[in-house]
Amino acid sequence: AVRVSAGKRVRLSHSYTLSLPRCPEGNGTCIKAPQVASVRVQLEMHTLWKQFDELGTEMIVTKAGRRMFPTFQVHISGMDPEAEYVLLMDFIPVDDKRYRYAFHSSSWLVAGRGDAAAPGRMHFHPDSPARGAQWMKQTVSFDRLKLTNNLLDDNGHIILNSMHRYQPRLHVVLVDARPDSQRYAHRNFCSFSFPETRFTAVTAYQNHRITQLKIASNPFAKGATEHLSWLPVMVKSRGHISLCHCVLCCSLSQ
Repeated sequence: AVRVSAGKRVRLSHSYTLSLPRCPEGNGTCIKAPQVASVRVQLEMHTLWKQFDELGTEMIVTKAGRRMFPTFQVHISGMDPEAEYVLLMDFIPVDDKRYRYAFHSSSWLVAGRGDAAAPGRMHFHPDSPARGAQWMKQTVSFDRLKLTNNLLDDNGHIILNSMHRYQPRLHVVLVDARPDSQRYAHRNFCSFSFPETRFTAVTAYQNHRITQLKIASNPFAKGATEHLSWLPVMVKSRGHISLCHCVLCCSLSQ
């Protein structure tokens, strides 16, 4: 279970296989600690996320790991300014199905039962732990988080199965200074999820409209398309074309 006590720093260079504490009563109606009960989270770039969601968001997963776009960013309020908190994310399957993209109908279809669940990991925000005042004063961005389909990954990336759907979740965990803090672990965190951030993990974009929207809204991809505009003048060899194509692919995945 996730238990964070005062004076203990979290190693933030990796993600971890962890689980969140459950209510001892088992009814899911735990009374939360006052330092987390009033926490509110607002998704940044909500309009952009909605645009992707309407098309069916896709996120690239690779063996080496790729960053998400849109980046998961939030604004947090209601924290105790003096209390310390740890922020972390995990990704849960939306269902137990595997999907395929039908190009003739431009839609996702169920292809069968899902693969065995990938090892569950949690990604700690690199600024954790920090006081509530620090978290609330600016946008919190999980821009270092990377997604991979490598089941043997040892870089701490989030492991996902390609062609499966996932829901990102944000967890706010209070740093508890009490020596018996494990007794209160189930009260010391709160979780948030936004339906519009659901996505299908893919190794290559399936819907061309997703590709177009990523290019139009990703500043890195825009830079790549500007280079591509004068490609016929500058490129005379097949090798150069391949290099520029790689630049575009990398930009789309940032």
